[in-house]
Amino acid sequence: MANAPPISSSPGRKLPLAGAFFPPADLSDIALVRALAAVSADLAASANLPMPFQRRNARSIVRAVKILSAIFESLGDASTARTQQQQHLPAAANTCFRELYILLYRSKILLDYCAHSSRLWLLLQNSHISGHFHDLTQEISTLLDVLPLREFALDEDLWEQIELLHRQARRSKLYLDPRDEALRLKVSSFLDDFDKDQPPDISDLRETFVEKLGIQDARSCCAEIEFLEERIYSQEDDVDPAAIYGVIALTRYARFSLFEFEEAAPPEAGKGSGAAHLRKSSSVISQIVPKDFCCPISLDLMRDPVIVSTGQTYDRSSIVRWIEEGHRTCPNSGQTLSHTRLVPNRSLRNLIAQWCAANGVPCDPPATPDGSAESFLSRAVTRAAVQANRATARLLIVQLSRGSEYAKTESACELRILTRTGKENRLCVVEEGAIPPLRRLLRSTNPETQVNAVTAILNLSLPDRNKYRIMEEPGCLRSIVEVFREGWTTEARENAAAVLFSLSVVHEYKLLIASEEGALEALAALLAGGTQTGKKDAVATLFNLSTHPETSLRMVESKAVAALVAALATEAVAEEAAGALALLARQPAGAEGLAREDRALAGLVGLMRRGSPRGKENAVAALLEMCRSGGVAVADRVARAPALGGLIQTLLFTGTKRARRKAASLARVCRRTVPSPLSGGWAFAPTMASQRTATISTVTATAAAITDFSIVDSATAVSGPMAVPAL
Repeated sequence: MANAPPISSSPGRKLPLAGAFFPPADLSDIALVRALAAVSADLAASANLPMPFQRRNARSIVRAVKILSAIFESLGDASTARTQQQQHLPAAANTCFRELYILLYRSKILLDYCAHSSRLWLLLQNSHISGHFHDLTQEISTLLDVLPLREFALDEDLWEQIELLHRQARRSKLYLDPRDEALRLKVSSFLDDFDKDQPPDISDLRETFVEKLGIQDARSCCAEIEFLEERIYSQEDDVDPAAIYGVIALTRYARFSLFEFEEAAPPEAGKGSGAAHLRKSSSVISQIVPKDFCCPISLDLMRDPVIVSTGQTYDRSSIVRWIEEGHRTCPNSGQTLSHTRLVPNRSLRNLIAQWCAANGVPCDPPATPDGSAESFLSRAVTRAAVQANRATARLLIVQLSRGSEYAKTESACELRILTRTGKENRLCVVEEGAIPPLRRLLRSTNPETQVNAVTAILNLSLPDRNKYRIMEEPGCLRSIVEVFREGWTTEARENAAAVLFSLSVVHEYKLLIASEEGALEALAALLAGGTQTGKKDAVATLFNLSTHPETSLRMVESKAVAALVAALATEAVAEEAAGALALLARQPAGAEGLAREDRALAGLVGLMRRGSPRGKENAVAALLEMCRSGGVAVADRVARAPALGGLIQTLLFTGTKRARRKAASLARVCRRTVPSPLSGGWAFAPTMASQRTATISTVTATAAAITDFSIVDSATAVSGPMAVPAL
């Protein structure tokens, strides 16, 4: 961690935690003086606050305020004696006193900030905060230059103190406490050790954290980490994110190397503990979110919608994670990204904000208009931070295997937090051997331990390299499916489903997952009766599994096809369900199984009528594949579906480019299957033969004008979700 450069005095610098301050309006001169006396007296009491750093600067400000307080008290007493004479302050004095009122409040905030803020944060901001103290001293000097004190009858002793204060303020320079700077450099040296693959000496670490910084237990470490993480995600302060992230990694290592688990408060009562933090941040939105407001990757409400080079919109954190994993294609369309620049979709963001306000849904807009915490954090990772996290993971993994039940629960929770962000963290945790002990914890009888273990595995499964480690671990897939089927909590079961979704992205694992006993049955049950999030994970996994040609028979036998057909009536998952059915129908077994479902034909035709553009595209693709793979009887049933001809005609003119091609192919198949309109129709109005003939002729003529592009045997022929967010 590089040394922070000294910050020169600048009147435009933003004070920590300082808002806009205004002196009280419509106060008489006497009331203003009394208000100043009260504020300065309160501020003078700050001398008793514990100051871990900036002690000399704080003493200087308090000493100056005490002298100013004596001025206000003297003027207040004199004004009280002359109240009846309607005495007023000179105009220049009134203006200066109002400026002093603002300065005193800024001083109070700065002193409170230094007394109660994170100690590591104060250390990182040492030169910056020293600059704020220097600014205040310079402003006091300026106000004393113009304040007409000669017009007031002040005691001679007080005059001497004022003149001394004025001289000292005028000559003051930026002061950096050598002890504070030495401690900051010491913390920096620990990160330098990690950068050289040499963990710091434990006794040296204990002396620095416990004796010098005053961080004396695990709870204090958690509070420090939480405060520093808020600084990263808020992005409000002009600091190096790499420095903050490095100190977070160091503090996390110090927590477990110095205090282990015995000193940490239990999750139910421990403020700032990992489990409590997760419970606090895992609120579920019960509102049905409009589909256009959901990210195609995470399927959740978009917080910061951005547009990629193909014109598709995604939530920034999801698409950034997708790109960081090494992908260079659009998840939705499969097209190659010409560049990775992300353009904010401000119109959609405003619509989402309006919808959230109207429906009482918490809306947490991005801290910066063109940035996100995720991408901001991705630039903050350094080798030292990664190595510190690796050392922490090593300690946690030991506890996963040998620790007490509480230690195992807390270790799994910390690994879950550690792997929530950062590809490097996920890779190094797996390299240190986290998968075997986490797999064993999946069978824990403690619900909290189980959910932390399965969620940690979910986060670890995001990089492709880790997917191999998970699948190669003996019994791991079996244990994940068991949690999915019989987990203690809904969260554990749904996160296990998300693990299957993540693993199903790899083609080689699709058949293994589909062949695992109970996996498809559990996915079908979740799609039929799960929460909205669970249904999305289930349909996304079934979509991925459907791209393997050998899974169709198992999908039919496990009732997964029936669940997908039923899902056509659910708007949130209808598109993906139709896409999965289109893929399954390419195989004869899938087409026959789909044809046996009574509601399949009506559901697909209904989606062509009321669905989104992509839903209509997937629905017509499913019908086309049913005709091609299901034989003459299935094609005849499809061709005779009520109103299909009119829907195809509409799609030929209004559908997406791919939908028009598939509709043209389906029109020709239906024409060959039902050559005579008298044998059964598929037009708008089947009651009149002439209308039916006209509709068939129009559709066929339109189809003839469009090139017949068959659906290619690839997962990009129908679109579906391609990634899963970390939890």
